[in-house]
Amino acid sequence: MINKKYISVKEAAQLMGISRVAVFKKIKKGEIEAQKIGRNYIIDKRSLGSIYQDLTPNQEKRIKRALKKTIDEYGETLKKLGEV
Repeated sequence: MINKKYISVKEAAQLMGISRVAVFKKIKKGEIEAQKIGRNYIIDKRSLGSIYQDLTPNQEKRIKRALKKTIDEYGETLKKLGEV
């Protein structure tokens, strides 16, 4: 997603940690600005404000390393929490 001016609803949902349906609801309420292209919407990354930021390769590497460490240490606990 780096260097793209526009993102899809699916990409916005992933970035925000919410469902695609929730993104569509935010678009409908006017909370997220989007343009309709045919049957699909595109969202200007800048309209997401601080939610979206391009990561440098070093930042991305550090985040992935931290995520891996967290999953390695707490993976089973996270799985059980997800089942509740």
